[in-house]
Amino acid sequence: MTAPARPALVLPTSRTRASPTAAAAADRRRAHRHWWRAAATTVIWLTSLFVVALWVAGAGIQSLLAGGGEMLTTLGRLTGLVSANLLLYQVLLMARVPLFERGFGRDAITRLHRVVGFWSFWLLLAHIALLIWGYAATADVNPLAQAWDFVWNYPGMLLATAATGLLIMVVATSIRRARRRRRYESWHLLHLYAYLGVGLAIPHMLWTGADFLSHPLATVYWWALWAGAAAAVIVFRIGLPLWRSWRHAIRVHDVSRDGTGAVVVRMRGRHLERLRAQGGQFFVWRFLDGPGWTRGHPFSLAADPARGELVIAARLVGDGTNRLASLRPGTRVLIEGPYGHLTGDVRSRQKLLLLGAGAGVAPLVSLLQAEPFAAGEATLLTRDHTDDDAMRMDAVAELVRDRGLIHYRLDGPRRTDASTWLPARDAGWRGEDLLRHLAPDLHAHDVFVCGPPAWMDAVRADLRRAGVSPSRIHTESFAI
Repeated sequence: MTAPARPALVLPTSRTRASPTAAAAADRRRAHRHWWRAAATTVIWLTSLFVVALWVAGAGIQSLLAGGGEMLTTLGRLTGLVSANLLLYQVLLMARVPLFERGFGRDAITRLHRVVGFWSFWLLLAHIALLIWGYAATADVNPLAQAWDFVWNYPGMLLATAATGLLIMVVATSIRRARRRRRYESWHLLHLYAYLGVGLAIPHMLWTGADFLSHPLATVYWWALWAGAAAAVIVFRIGLPLWRSWRHAIRVHDVSRDGTGAVVVRMRGRHLERLRAQGGQFFVWRFLDGPGWTRGHPFSLAADPARGELVIAARLVGDGTNRLASLRPGTRVLIEGPYGHLTGDVRSRQKLLLLGAGAGVAPLVSLLQAEPFAAGEATLLTRDHTDDDAMRMDAVAELVRDRGLIHYRLDGPRRTDASTWLPARDAGWRGEDLLRHLAPDLHAHDVFVCGPPAWMDAVRADLRRAGVSPSRIHTESFAI
């Protein structure tokens, strides 16, 4: 099936190509991000190696070579140390710490949070099993009897048992198949019990974990990490958002429908330019409209914030999004952010290719509004199940009319064979061939992708097959 005809191009009325000064500034911003990423990676590796060094200093290698119960016990110590370190890093990764936000970006942090969480959990289970079997082998007792003795006779173990139960609940409800059966609000509330699990585990570490207090450096390290994690949550998840929200006095200005199943919320406040938000970024929003306001929701900016207001667009799919439609003008808004690297700062090419599905179109629209490009230099592919599902089409039409954006719609039921990001009506195309057809000089483009995780994975696979290097593929995802 042939691709849709390209729309007639109209010369842009406002933006032109980036000046050499702007290009130099973008290069500096990219260099800064590389430094931030190097710093964040170094911190994680150094602290992880320090934990292993604590185990080695505690005669871990000698115990490992001894075999028998002593070997099982020292492996239990090692898995416990690494699990505790990862558990606290899991908290730090989601605490909006600038080091990690600037170093990795929200998309990478979200993936890291999930991977670190599951590794920490499996190492925790290995820690428990290895210590039980190790102590049981050394004392020549039944492992069940040893487990009972641990729980009832060792300091802090009742609290640690409760912590383990909470973490099992959090992990079980975070498996994607189980999570899809729950509303976001219910899952988020259950997920917060991980903080309680971390807190309940700390007394056990202090009272029975020799590796935590055997050396002054170990004591300083663990207390510093726990204090840092707690301070990061208080400062970056609570204090800074409250300060910014009070400083900018953001309120709902207008609420309107976007098509048949979405809503657009426009907000205004004081000196919004000081937020330094960019098109393509997102905030975590809390609307003070009644019970349930404490639950934050990540929504991308749906318009360039340089226009003097903050705009979001959301599909009405659950309690959190449905209540947006009933917001009243004047409602106070609390914000966390801005976050995300899906911005023009990552551009390294003159042309733009953007692919968005569903609500993922919104940040791409704000990015296009903010970025300079000449007529014909930006191509947008949008994907929806039906025409009525499309979001921000008025803004897209404005970009086509006033700035020469090329827009293709890939609507309809999805393919079930290869290139599942395409509609079934384009079954005659291979995904990489269609990309080259719509953007013949693909090597001259930066590519921005936003949509459901599985859809983005399929897009990335075809982009790589089409010869696009990973460094030119920029994505954002909120799914954990």
